Amino acid sequence: MRVERLSSHQFAIFLTYDDLIERGFTSEEIWHDAASVRHLFSEMMYDASDELDMELDGLLLVQVFMMQAQGMHILVTQMNDFDTDEDYIEMKVTLDESHELIFLFDDFENIIQVASYLSPLGIENGQVYRLEDDYYMLFEDGDLNGVEKESVIAILSEYAQSSIITSHRLKEYGKAIFPTGAVKQLIHHFYN
Repeated sequence: MRVERLSSHQFAIFLTYDDLIERGFTSEEIWHDAASVRHLFSEMMYDASDELDMELDGLLLVQVFMMQAQGMHILVTQMNDFDTDEDYIEMKVTLDESHELIFLFDDFENIIQVASYLSPLGIENGQVYRLEDDYYMLFEDGDLNGVEKESVIAILSEYAQSSIITSHRLKEYGKAIFPTGAVKQLIHHFYN
């Protein structure tokens, strides 16, 4: 579990699928076992508040994004608009599933290799960004051209690791190398 403070009243928690397994969950159970999910979120809120030295009380808005290959990205916002003498925590949880794949590459050559495997499958789209010293490849559901996500994840996993960074952060702070049609452009520039 990785925790990042975003502001004085907001923080993010990143859980990989390995983190979920360590806590006794599968990705399917998250959607179907509401009581266990509430317990998991309560436990994570207290762990995060200890790590960030942040006192949690009042209403917490919790948005959970299931990242297809990465795990969970949880955004927690503390609402302090309530006047009360009692200490309490109330959570409103929203679950959402991400329709993106984001993989982190430490070498641009690996992105070129991945394109050579994706192109024969009919995949031409995707995006490539550079952020700090790393490269990222981003695919949205429509970019996969009907190819099973698991097959694409398997290919990407050979050359990269799943990333917990969000596409919003990537697009805002990263430098777009191929903002559209990444696989097609990679094949055109490096294999023709």
